[in-house]
Amino acid sequence: MRSAIKMPVLYATVARGTTVLVNHAACQGNFMEVTDQILPKVPPQNTKLTYSHDNYLFHYISEDKIVYLCITDDEFERSRAFMFLGDIKRKFQMTYGSRAHTALPYAMNSEFSPVLANQMRYYSEETPIDRLGSVQADMEDLNRIMVRNIESLSNRGERLELLIDKTEDLETTSLTFRKSSKTLARSMCIKNVKLIVILVVIITLIIYFIISAACGGLSWPRCVQH
Repeated sequence: MRSAIKMPVLYATVARGTTVLVNHAACQGNFMEVTDQILPKVPPQNTKLTYSHDNYLFHYISEDKIVYLCITDDEFERSRAFMFLGDIKRKFQMTYGSRAHTALPYAMNSEFSPVLANQMRYYSEETPIDRLGSVQADMEDLNRIMVRNIESLSNRGERLELLIDKTEDLETTSLTFRKSSKTLARSMCIKNVKLIVILVVIITLIIYFIISAACGGLSWPRCVQH
């Protein structure tokens, strides 16, 4: 029996203006080329919009000059796509905050790309939308998010063409997501170890300075017999 979701979220990216900070693709395609054409046309004010092109939809949320964009086929539910973008926006803001406004191109790719991959996988599965309640709760009414033909973005003589290779084996795609999950887990483990080391150093320094104050100085003259 074929899945009701014909294709997953095909591609996702987070960008500051035209500067891509992180991206991930679920299959082969000229996503970066197409994204380079779309991002300059996204208005600087906070907006949510869907562009249509052939059998594909380009959904984005623009907030505080950061653009969260994904590409799906036209059978993928728009509500699910914007839930995905809202989830990514929250995770990205919680992780990086104001750093996103000064980061270099692809500065977050190694760390946040696995997050994109995992969330793309999650929202591409057949979980009923009403079970994604935590994300759905703060979604705006989908009818307020306009759909426009992407040709309205194009300048005279400029043509946008999305080329996607859908022939990849689903098992290969699943393996990629599993690898991404392991990479994310490893990254979080390393961050936890670093945090523990920093805390141990800070606690050691605090204890040292307390003892130094009680012993009359950094060399502990009152406490160390010469």
